Amino acid sequence: MTFRTVRSTADEPLRVVLAGAGSMGRAWLATVIASAEAEVVGVADLDPAVARAAAAAAGRPEVPVGTDAVALARRTGAQALINVTVPEAHHPVTTAALLAGLPVLGEKPVAEDVSRALSLAAAAELTGELFMVSQSRRWNPQLSALRAMTGQLGAIGGVTTEFFRSERFGGFREQMRHPLLVDMAIHAFDAARFLLGAEPVSVYCQTYNPSWSWYAGDANATAVFEMDGGTRYVFTGSWCSPGAVTSWNGAWRVSGERGTALWNGDDEPVLDAQGDIGRPDPSPYSGIAGALRVFVEALRTGDRPSGEVHENVMSLAMVEAAVRSAASGRTELVGDVLESAYARALRDEEHAGVRRVLEGWPSVRDVLSGGGTPGLP
Repeated sequence: MTFRTVRSTADEPLRVVLAGAGSMGRAWLATVIASAEAEVVGVADLDPAVARAAAAAAGRPEVPVGTDAVALARRTGAQALINVTVPEAHHPVTTAALLAGLPVLGEKPVAEDVSRALSLAAAAELTGELFMVSQSRRWNPQLSALRAMTGQLGAIGGVTTEFFRSERFGGFREQMRHPLLVDMAIHAFDAARFLLGAEPVSVYCQTYNPSWSWYAGDANATAVFEMDGGTRYVFTGSWCSPGAVTSWNGAWRVSGERGTALWNGDDEPVLDAQGDIGRPDPSPYSGIAGALRVFVEALRTGDRPSGEVHENVMSLAMVEAAVRSAASGRTELVGDVLESAYARALRDEEHAGVRRVLEGWPSVRDVLSGGGTPGLP
């Protein structure tokens, strides 16, 4: 699909409303304020006092606030919306924005489950508006360097990520059934797709909870994915592993026919390879500021950005497939996850136009990989 472009310049930055004023919302608010390419014109939150406090803490107490992000966008003349609400609100807030003619930059995950994510992809097609997911680790310059190294290693046999930390969050995470897989592993899964330029085929996953764990659900997980072309991606980690913790980005190893690349998640990746392999140029993007910059550039040019909704759905599908495998004790096909999510999306869709788009999809995987249904805006 193509999407509507939105004019903005250095002198006339993109006017945005922020939906969600919690801790991550405040981080986004600071990022937008610091950007020369975007301007915050409103902050929305279900609790207007929280929105006012966030704006004041950011040094912008005059910014209008409200409880309805789309209504606030209309009132302030916003050109786009940044959705930093809780995952369960991603679908209704983003859908309302797209239908109101607002492109959306949303925090991960794209939605609370794959069926809702497919609904959002269809809504983007229906409206012709850009919906990009800020999978922020894609904008880590060190990960970009590791990707460039990976491209020079020839055929890749395997990629591994180790993620071991001992976080005491309190609250909902400690009550989740699969806190590591659902709340954190999507970052690594998405990064693996980014590194390899490949999509998942199947996964075998085991989860468990150590006796000392302070989590109600399984805090440990190991997942083995088969990717397109036969490469294996292995993720192993724990939320309750005291001592010698890894980076929040995890520790990575890429093994190829011409050598190996290592990344500890915090420093520049290291290459141990055969022959003359050049060093990659540094990426100009970094973190959520990088995601914002890419979003604005895409709206100016019409070029499909990394993280566009169709391209992002497969990262969430990897999470659902891993959870399904942990429950079944069997290898699970990602295609089966997509098909069951598609059936659920059709069953639950309440908007007639979005349902018509879903019904017109010839193949879920083909639509996702192609960026939308041919012929739609």
